[in-house]
This record gives sequence, C-alpha cells and structure tokens, in this order.
Amino acid sequence: NPQNRIFMVHCTFSLSLGDKDGSKVTTVAATPGQGPDRPQEVSYTDTKVIGNGSFGVVYQAKLCDTGELVAIKKVLQDKRFKNRELQIMRKLDHCNIVHLRYFFYSSGDKKDEVYLNLVMDYVPENVYRVARHYSRAKQNLPMVYVKLYMYQLFRSLAYIHSYGICHRDIKPQNLLLDPETAVLKLCDFGSAKQLARGEPNVSYICSRYYRAPELIFGATDYTSSIDIWSAGCVLAELLLGQPIFPGDSGVDQLVEIIKVLGTPTREQIRQMNPNYTEFKFPQIKAHPWTKVSVSVFRPRTPPEAIALCSRLLEYTPTARLTPLEACAHTFFDELREPNLKLPNGRERPVLFNFSTQELSSNSSLASVLIPAHAQNQAENSSQSASAATGQFFTHKPLDCPHQLFLITFSYCSRCQQRRSWSECQRCLCRSQSFNLNHIHPSMGHFNLLLISHAHSPGVKGRG
Repeated sequence: NPQNRIFMVHCTFSLSLGDKDGSKVTTVAATPGQGPDRPQEVSYTDTKVIGNGSFGVVYQAKLCDTGELVAIKKVLQDKRFKNRELQIMRKLDHCNIVHLRYFFYSSGDKKDEVYLNLVMDYVPENVYRVARHYSRAKQNLPMVYVKLYMYQLFRSLAYIHSYGICHRDIKPQNLLLDPETAVLKLCDFGSAKQLARGEPNVSYICSRYYRAPELIFGATDYTSSIDIWSAGCVLAELLLGQPIFPGDSGVDQLVEIIKVLGTPTREQIRQMNPNYTEFKFPQIKAHPWTKVSVSVFRPRTPPEAIALCSRLLEYTPTARLTPLEACAHTFFDELREPNLKLPNGRERPVLFNFSTQELSSNSSLASVLIPAHAQNQAENSSQSASAATGQFFTHKPLDCPHQLFLITFSYCSRCQQRRSWSECQRCLCRSQSFNLNHIHPSMGHFNLLLISHAHSPGVKGRG
C-alpha cells in the first residue's frame, strides 16, 4: 500500500553455500535504520529463535560480511497502519538504546500476510536474568552494578523523553546488558509512543509490578513520568532482590503500594486521576522512607539509594525526578570518580558523553553530570586526534552558558566518503568514526570546537 509506505521485498531468498558447516545464508534487501531509504543487500546466517511472545518472534543471526551477531525481531504488520515501533526506532541514536541497523519486510505463510523484520544489535544478557542469578545464589548484586545499570537507564530515558517519547514498558527484561563491559541498552519499543498534550492514551499499558499508580487508576492523560515510576520499581527490585510491588491485579498492586507509601491524599489522587477522588481506600499512614528502609530494604542498603527511591516512587507524577535529575543524584557520585574500575578490572563504560539533546531539559546540570576529569579527557583526546590526523581545531567562544555541543565527524576513514556516522553500516565506520563531546569551559561559557579533516577539504564538524 503506497499510501502507508509499506512494501513487500520480493527479492528475499535463501540459499545454501559451501561453507564448512553448511549453514543456510539468507539474503534480503534491507533499508538502513538511519539515513536515507536506500535498500541494500544484507546476508545473514546461523539463525535461531531466542525469544517469542504476543508481539512475534526474535531470532539471533550472524551477518555474513562482518561476522557480527544481530537480533531480528519479526512482527506481523497491519497493512493499514505504519509501524510505530519502527518510526520511533529510526529516530533514536544513543549509546544506551539498542541500535536499529536495518529493517525489511517479508511474506508470511498466509495470503497477504506481511511481516516487519527489525535487525538490531545483539546484546547477550538482560538485567532480569543477571539479578535472578544473584538472587538464586543468595547474593546481593554489587552496588556498583546497581548504580551503573540505573544510571544508564536514566540516560536512555533522558534521551527519549527529550523527544517526547514515552517507553511505557520499563522492566528488567527490557534492559539489555553486556555483562563484561556493563553497558546497558534499552530495548523493545513496541509499546512506546510520542505523547501529545490533550491526546488520550490507553491506560492498560506497562507490565505488572512496574505500572505507575495513575495507570492503575485508569488515567489516559498521563506523562512520561510513568517511565520514572517504573525505573524506581526496577531500582527497588535490584536493592531488594525481588519486586517491591507484586500483585496479581491492579487492586492487589495498589494495596502493595499503599503498604509502603501509605494511603494517597485526596490531592495526590486528583493529580493521578480526578475521577477517583471519591474512591474509598484503606487508611494506612504514610511512613518516612527512613523507616520504610528498615522494614523493606536489606541491611547496609546505602541511604542515598533509598533517598533516590523516595524521589522516584511518588504518587504525584510531577513530584517525581526527571531522568536527568536522577542522573545527577548523589547515589551516582561514585560513577563520577576519576579512577573507578569495574569489579572485573575493566574500565567503566562511556557515561559522560551527553549531547545537547539529552541536556535540553535541564542544561544547568551539565556541571554535575560531566566531571572535570571527563572534560580533561575529552580535550586530550581531541588534541591527540589532531596530532595524529592533521586536523585543525579552532575555538569559537559562544554566548551560550551551560550548553554542550556534540561534535561528529562526517568523514569515514574506511569508506573514504562523506556521510554521517550513523549512515555507514557495512564498513563498520560507526566504530571507526569519532564522536566527541568536547567541552572547553572559559569564563563561564562552553566553547564550540570546529573540526575539518585533512583528507576531506571543506568537511566541517557539526555542533
């Protein structure tokens, strides 16, 4: 249907190559996740099912040209509508969000069946399985990992919320992990939506245990703060070793919430859903979080962790922290220390490369979010790159206090072509190009770094 821009790829085919293992190779005409709609041949092999559900099936496969593992999510496409998950994922490009490499359409077993296939980065683990491993071993997840996972989750939320996108299904299963590097990536945007003021939304959304109270009350005018409540539930679960608000129904869950937070006041109920102000609730007195911590959380739980929980699990949606405010919380101060190492001896993952888009909700937090050692490291890296490649650097003072500019090279040393770093997939220039957040404080201002490449005259860095 051209009107909805849905098309079938008839050139999808499978063939067996003379490989040692005799693996079947599938070649499709796939469109890159970002950039112009220019289908290209993509071949993959070693396909196996790694997950399924009401949404469809997820496969693991290996790209033939690079040997990299990918995950392919196959979902039935309604020809009448555009796929919202695809539209959203094509907009996103962030280190803590699973990357959409390609997408393609395929036919089903029944007549007129069309399937959308999303080809994404493969990430081996998720927070749910890692936390369950520690729980079964009767061990606590090391606190540094709790901090790393939650911090990266809040970064991903800060990014999508800056575009008005609400994930609406934050839970441990949707937080993918590389256990070696501790890099977290948010996945599954099947429930995500770009919220618009005045436009009603379905209230039966989000998974059990992680549903914000306004959703339980049937609100349809909620905001992206429902993601913050869900993130608070994830944090509490990592601290507890089990869900904080379990329940087989909305009423059961509400009872569990009231046990911890107390009965919501009339004003809190009005903020969640004005239609419920006359509803009769069991009267349970709210307990200070200092007392809640004794009855709910494990001994030796850091007080900063409990303080953060208390700012996330608020009845009033507007009283909850924003994702950026959560990142700046003192609970995460350890992550900003200059010599932090992971328990396995590895360097910490990239944590401080905030873009202007991420900081747009509260750019004044940049001084807290980006520690001095990260600023110095960015300067040293840019100077080293200049010496190695013959690039020249020019500082231009800007009258824009508290802003951070993302500098991205638009020249690929591998392709020898001008293109954005997110466009070039096949030559792996995503991992070869530079992506620098260069900060140079001067008299209370940040300076913009202008970059050009010695081998590509006229190509400028973009701020």
